[in-house]
Amino acid sequence: MTILGVHHISITVSSLETARMFYEGFLGLTALVQRPDKPFDGVWYTAGQQQIHLILAKGERKGDEAMGYPGQQPHMALHIDDLTNLQLKANAWGIDLTPSRSGRPVVFVRDPDGNVMELIEVPKDEIKRR
Repeated sequence: MTILGVHHISITVSSLETARMFYEGFLGLTALVQRPDKPFDGVWYTAGQQQIHLILAKGERKGDEAMGYPGQQPHMALHIDDLTNLQLKANAWGIDLTPSRSGRPVVFVRDPDGNVMELIEVPKDEIKRR
């Protein structure tokens, strides 16, 4: 067996409405119209060649911000094309970004449920090759 890549990342959220405001409004993702018939509520997004699945949690669910540096916590990592514009948007939305300790063009952000995302800027010349 050979792993060929990541198909999707699934995370639980406590409110689809609140999560959709973040994932669609802040991150700019578009919800997929077609979604497999599942016995639970959720929203599927395409993120490049992969997908992000939001699943409505049964009961209360919140991430633990007291766990320390977000890069050491379970997280998803997404490539982005413009870190400067993301920082401006985060300021406008009142969203905190944590810069990478490595000095790389990387920030960490939490969704409304405390799920951690690493957002990695892809160099402009590399974007053209993708």
